[in-house]
Amino acid sequence: MNYRKLLIIKPSSLGDIVHSLPVLHAIKKSFPASEIDWVVAKGFEGLLEAHPLIRKLWIINKDEWKKIARVGATVSEVRKLLRSLRAERYDAAIDLQGLFRSGFIAKGTGAPVRVGFREAREGSTVFYTDTVRGGRGIHAVDRYLKIAAFLGCDISEVRFPFPESAASLTDFLPASAFACGEYAVIAPGARGAVKRWPARRFGKLAAALPLRSVVIGSKSDAPLAGEVVEESRGKAVSVAGKTDLKGLIEIVRCARFMVCNDTGPMHIAAALGVHVFALFGPTNPAETGPYGSSHTIITANLPCSPCYRRSCKTAECMDRIKEGEVAAAVNKEFSGR
Repeated sequence: MNYRKLLIIKPSSLGDIVHSLPVLHAIKKSFPASEIDWVVAKGFEGLLEAHPLIRKLWIINKDEWKKIARVGATVSEVRKLLRSLRAERYDAAIDLQGLFRSGFIAKGTGAPVRVGFREAREGSTVFYTDTVRGGRGIHAVDRYLKIAAFLGCDISEVRFPFPESAASLTDFLPASAFACGEYAVIAPGARGAVKRWPARRFGKLAAALPLRSVVIGSKSDAPLAGEVVEESRGKAVSVAGKTDLKGLIEIVRCARFMVCNDTGPMHIAAALGVHVFALFGPTNPAETGPYGSSHTIITANLPCSPCYRRSCKTAECMDRIKEGEVAAAVNKEFSGR
């Protein structure tokens, strides 16, 4: 089938949207005349704004939709959204999120082809015309590409197309101290404390590295970033909470390498070809680690890991990773470069 107009539904999160970009590339490569729209959650639109492969962004305020106090406004907003989506007459709606809300939106488009994963949660499969077995134990990127393959796309070339940005590195960092390619990026944050390596250890690592570091993160990560800077002996600066997503991408793009937890910016770095040193404990790097074989995964190799737990009294799997071990991995990879 030659699809004329398609809708990708992948509202969040940061890393998941990055993982979905190869699907966008595969569709446009296989159906170059097609128009592709994207449903994205408010707060993540900066990843996709002005993207040359996307005709239109539908921005939904899903966090507000969860509030019981504004249920009336939410119903009105959803009805308006579905009317607008139906008017577009999509040939296919692709649900990469796999939740009730995203499946409901797919159904609401009225598209004759509505495809999602067989393992999708919250009963969302009832909204699809077709399902694809994503499988377990494979990387999210390869899992998403199975849906592109189902649509008839060539998935032999995995590419992460980012939109061009007017942001410049010098908008955030002094050129005299942070030339492109001459600094490391440290991302001490993660969704859930159990996935975070202690910030003070990131700071001690920064002090031991042979080049300066830029600490990134959201506004809520600023206290963690401050700890890193405090322990770095003047070798790190923080831009946590001081950049938008486009600025964050430019900072990561120019880094020599990144050291991080299992977090969204890790996937931006991997997609941009920046070497990642990723610290993993309760989650599985085979499924959610930096995409590609050129990156370095550091774990404590405990028998209980990965456990996928959201809380832990000891967080031993992260605590057992020492800064000397991480520094040695960096030095081994970049010695002589």
